[in-house]
Amino acid sequence: MRVEATPTPSAVPGPLSRRTVLAGAAALAGTTATLAATSASAHATAAPPAVTASSGASGASGGSAAETAASGAAGRRARATVFRDVRPFGSARATDLVVVDGRVSDGPAPRGAKVVEGGGRIVLPSLVDAHIHPDKTTWGGSWVSRRPASGIADYVAQDVELFHAQRRPVAERAYGLMTHAVTRGTRAMRAHADVAPAYGLAGVEGVAEARERLRHALDVQIVAFPQHGVIRTPGTAGLLEEAAREGTIDMIGGIDPIGFDQALDAQLDLVFGIADRHGVGVDIHLHDRGEKGMKAMRGIIDRTRALSLAGRVTVSHVFCLPELSDRELGSIAADLGAQDIALTTVAPSDSLVLPIARLREHGVRVGLGSDGVRDSWSPFGNADMLHRAQLLGWVRDVRLDEELADCYRVAAHGGADVMGLAHADLAPGAPADFVLVRGECLPQVVVDMPQRDMVVHGGVVVARDGEFLA
Repeated sequence: MRVEATPTPSAVPGPLSRRTVLAGAAALAGTTATLAATSASAHATAAPPAVTASSGASGASGGSAAETAASGAAGRRARATVFRDVRPFGSARATDLVVVDGRVSDGPAPRGAKVVEGGGRIVLPSLVDAHIHPDKTTWGGSWVSRRPASGIADYVAQDVELFHAQRRPVAERAYGLMTHAVTRGTRAMRAHADVAPAYGLAGVEGVAEARERLRHALDVQIVAFPQHGVIRTPGTAGLLEEAAREGTIDMIGGIDPIGFDQALDAQLDLVFGIADRHGVGVDIHLHDRGEKGMKAMRGIIDRTRALSLAGRVTVSHVFCLPELSDRELGSIAADLGAQDIALTTVAPSDSLVLPIARLREHGVRVGLGSDGVRDSWSPFGNADMLHRAQLLGWVRDVRLDEELADCYRVAAHGGADVMGLAHADLAPGAPADFVLVRGECLPQVVVDMPQRDMVVHGGVVVARDGEFLA
């Protein structure tokens, strides 16, 4: 996707688009801050973790302590693979990466381990898409010509038209996009599926079907997302309750309680009430800026505290935060950290991308996502999180190797933090979710975005040379 130059403070550029609608008609403000030179998480350090070199399957002896432990109490044979001749994080020295039962091992390979040749490729953690809308995509289908729109309500109406015009059901379209994401190195995603009277629960059910088909290759959380509003569209609240009651979803969504729904307390009380009753999380889209956005943020923090939902609430986009002064940002970040409220960004511009480094100082989990992909809102998007990491670097105007590497870490470990997943950081015991690419070093990979030659999930190769292995 081509990245436009940052707009001047005097005007929002060009004709109306997803970017300008979400940004609002107000002038884009805020200054670019440099990404942190080091990650706040010990799992996200720049230095590659030690990976024990192995002599390979042919030289491994049977009955080792590693094999015994991995085999379990029942004495079953460990499922082991050696990825030979790989360079973790682009290290100069190649080694063998041993995987036992879906986890990186620091011991020798058990007898009979499968060997996969790495050919000196770089091995990197797989990526996490913390915010994507696979139910709306036209990916894999015929080209759709989009019409002008004058606001979110117009986009919503065009969503409905496109939904009814599609010959392929949600499950098929979502599966195609999610499979593509796997081939680009995505290990997990948080998928927002529209819930509204116009669709019923078709979006949720379709994404859930695709999730089941991909359970061996992709971890998926589903958000029941009320794109048409919670209060302004009668019947939506009942559908959200039904989705939570059926147990298909992981989270209840919300959208701009003031700017779009015009019912701050009513929306938040309803969304948080459903989450509390059914034991699911909350993930609210918040595009409102200025005092509208901050008032919604305070309402979200208050309800998270009152219902003891710390660690189970996410706010997406959060365009009201980048425009705050450093003192104001520090204050709200401290409250977010205290309630363990996570945030996600899609890095739309330097004025609207979240101040990740500053937020991490207060322990706030921040993930990166794709947002919509070739839907009625925009012809752009590709569900490639390496591309999104590059865009994060582009909009932040980074130059240094460590800054580029940190963009990758946000795309890999930031999203894992948001979704509550272990870091796939190649350390002993970590999930064996990684990608193999040809390249010189991690910063160069972020800039050049080479083909993902091999994608591994749970120690199993699930994609090669850009093709999904069913």
